[in-house]
Amino acid sequence: MKSVKQMDQAKRTIFITGVSSGIGHAVAERYLSSGHRVYGISRRKPEDLTGREGFRFVNVDLAKHHLIQPALDRLFSGHPPPGIAVLNAGTLGKFGDIKDTDLELIREVMELNTWANKPIIDYLLTRQAPPSQIVAISTGASVSGARGWNAYSLSKAALNMLIRLYSREFPGTHFCAVAPGLVDTPMLQQVLSLPSDGTHPTIDRLKGKRGTPDLLPPDEAAERLIGVIDRLPMEVESGSFVDVRLLGG
Repeated sequence: MKSVKQMDQAKRTIFITGVSSGIGHAVAERYLSSGHRVYGISRRKPEDLTGREGFRFVNVDLAKHHLIQPALDRLFSGHPPPGIAVLNAGTLGKFGDIKDTDLELIREVMELNTWANKPIIDYLLTRQAPPSQIVAISTGASVSGARGWNAYSLSKAALNMLIRLYSREFPGTHFCAVAPGLVDTPMLQQVLSLPSDGTHPTIDRLKGKRGTPDLLPPDEAAERLIGVIDRLPMEVESGSFVDVRLLGG
């Protein structure tokens, strides 16, 4: 498997959404530590990454779609385009039964997890040098239909299809929706903080993963994810949904 340092020059600039915490932050830190350039956007500023060599950041609320293009203009102005885009920003919304979830809350989750990615992808693909890879961070819940994930599952299932559709239109860029496995992020902690109620088996299953190799800290998950990203164009058809655990990552 290639290391990050062995990636070709076209992939040495990486664009990441949602760099303030969780997987996005850990992936950004890992790439920076390997000597690569990282462009990041998120609503909150990652103070510990600011000032790191090779890091550029613009804050923007991605749920406000009209702000995305101006933010990207500021981020990329006068700088080389990214070779890889990692679309990571997302929100859980409310964990629970979909019948008890307000339609407006579902819409808010979809705005960030799904639709914010469309203007980003459109912007990147219309640049003079489009990225060679666009990787969207998805989840196993997008295909499992497990009870409780409601709006999150819907938004990520739609994201999977969005990625597949773009792959058919832009064969020069490799697209993939990737489930990173179980990662100990603030989002997952939301679920782990919920009481076991007997109706949502996911809660008990996740609590049973504490202290096991199945639940990775963000830095280890980032290392695994980066290794898989490097292999995707060679091993996976563009437009696919994959789980890193099934790729031996």
